[in-house]
Amino acid sequence: MGQGQGPKAAVLIEEGRETGKWVLLQNCHLAPSWMPSLEKICEGINGENTDEQFRLWLTSAPSPAFPVSILQNGVKMTNEPPRGLRANMRRSFQLEPIADEEFFEGCNKPEVFKKLCFGLAFCHGFVQERRAFGPIGWNIPYGFDDGDLKISVRQLQMYVNENEATPFEALKYATGECNYGGRVTDDKDRRLLNTLLRKVYQPAALKKGFRLSESGTYVIPEEGSHESYLDYIASLPILPLPEAFGLHANADITKDLGQTALMTSTLIKAGAAGAGGGGGAQEELVAKITKDIIDRLPPNFDIEAVQRKFPVRYEESMNTVLAQEMLRYNRLLSIIRESLLQLQKAIAGLSVMSAELEKVFNAFAIGQVPAMWMGKSFPSLKPLGSYIEDLLDRLNLFDDWYKNGQPSIFWISGFFFTPSFTTAALQNFARGNNYAIDTVGFEMEMMEMDPGLYTTPPDTGIYVHGMFMEGCAWDKDKKMLCESRPKVLYDPGPCVFLKPVLLTDIKEYPHYSCPVYRTAERRGVLATTGHSTNFLMMMKMPTDVDPDHWAMRGVAMLCSLKD
Repeated sequence: MGQGQGPKAAVLIEEGRETGKWVLLQNCHLAPSWMPSLEKICEGINGENTDEQFRLWLTSAPSPAFPVSILQNGVKMTNEPPRGLRANMRRSFQLEPIADEEFFEGCNKPEVFKKLCFGLAFCHGFVQERRAFGPIGWNIPYGFDDGDLKISVRQLQMYVNENEATPFEALKYATGECNYGGRVTDDKDRRLLNTLLRKVYQPAALKKGFRLSESGTYVIPEEGSHESYLDYIASLPILPLPEAFGLHANADITKDLGQTALMTSTLIKAGAAGAGGGGGAQEELVAKITKDIIDRLPPNFDIEAVQRKFPVRYEESMNTVLAQEMLRYNRLLSIIRESLLQLQKAIAGLSVMSAELEKVFNAFAIGQVPAMWMGKSFPSLKPLGSYIEDLLDRLNLFDDWYKNGQPSIFWISGFFFTPSFTTAALQNFARGNNYAIDTVGFEMEMMEMDPGLYTTPPDTGIYVHGMFMEGCAWDKDKKMLCESRPKVLYDPGPCVFLKPVLLTDIKEYPHYSCPVYRTAERRGVLATTGHSTNFLMMMKMPTDVDPDHWAMRGVAMLCSLKD
């Protein structure tokens, strides 16, 4: 299916109905505009006007455009990868072309091909099973499939056959940038994929007993028959530990919490939908929540007073940042206050409960932030109670700034649009020294944990705090990354000195380029400004181990947690 194929498909279906032929329409998700026509055609198929031998087969990727009535009336089959690394690898070795003995034994360097083929099957299972760990696994859960493995295996044999020395760089590029990498849209996910392939596509992988995991549970076996590889795979653990995917043991807790949260959220939403608006007790609860929030909300910021006290100045861009942040929070406050007042009247029976207000009511009833607010809000995954506390803390940050002047150390999580804040710090430095803004950047110095120690601002640059480490911890004594403590999912990060310098003067040291995200969801979309709605910057975190270790751990810094 695709553009212009709808009329042809309609003719084939009509012919099949009359003659009893079978008709297969592939990739129906590529023709969403024709799906209503297909639904109408299917509604007209019945036993009186159709040959009993006629069958209509449809294939489609998950799509909201696919007609629900066809799904309800048809027999459905799905093809999903098996759960578990062992089952996934076993399936890979039973797929074409690996399962074809002529192909598997047909390479002129059998030892090289078979070992790298096994490593590739491990990679295929790795990229699919790591999705279960949520954002710490992949920022975006990509739909890797069998086609990626098949083309990569064929290219592997071709490259090994046609080159005297194994072209590892070419293999990494073809597999990581073209085949699997063709699906990967996030640059941090691409880094992870390339880290994995560097681990497998290297000369050491051809040596005896090469480890695919730190514990040595997964190794590349010696050259043998196709059956011998299946026997080895059968000896692997049924349930893989997180270390098989390069993750810390805490990742299992993260995975279980994510699955539990998804199930609980689904049950709550289903219960709320079936409740039909709830009874008097629910109305009383929502009315109490509404009144409490209204009472706690401060008035909107007086932008004119702020601009008089902190006027626009060439040498101080932070004044502009303050006014812009207050404007953004004013818009959010206005929407929240207006919706709460309208909801209060609707509950009291003084006005009609509109569809939008009903959504706010239902969100309050299950302790969630209404979608109406989130449309104008800063990114947040917090439930309603924590969201309001977070909002009030953010408002206090800017209120204190207005009353007492620019803080000596900034709570970076409190900014609505953080890129404007960091850009303003660079702008102040560039303008003060007559540098072009694109020639300066931040040098990052890790400091102590307690922001109260910093009572005076630096001469240039900014002190920031309020970030959390996920996937690792922070060694306060050595001032570098270290392994997470058992059962501690998030560890407070240090205060950081963002010191503006010329790009040519930035000092190099052993570090891991740690992505900083606004929320634990990690994924984001590009706003009209060209900035991600979630990703902020890369933070150079000192480390005494290979940075690839932390990339496999999924290490990141977060400005806001889920609770």
